[in-house]
Amino acid sequence: MIWVTRLNGDRFVINAELIETIEANPDTTITLYNGNRYIVKESVEEIVNQVIEYKRKIFLRFLEEDSG
Repeated sequence: MIWVTRLNGDRFVINAELIETIEANPDTTITLYNGNRYIVKESVEEIVNQVIEYKRKIFLRFLEEDSG
């Protein structure tokens, strides 16, 4: 899950596993696999970095559990 900000300033969480595309149109638009679209304040790069960090945390937990 990643935190994003609507253009009106409201923050909410998106399931990073459901993201299909992220575009700058010029506002950043996140499209999920179910067709829902969200326009957010964060840049494409910020969203990509958040998704990478989210995946890294999950992968590290898996490695820790597997080695423990």
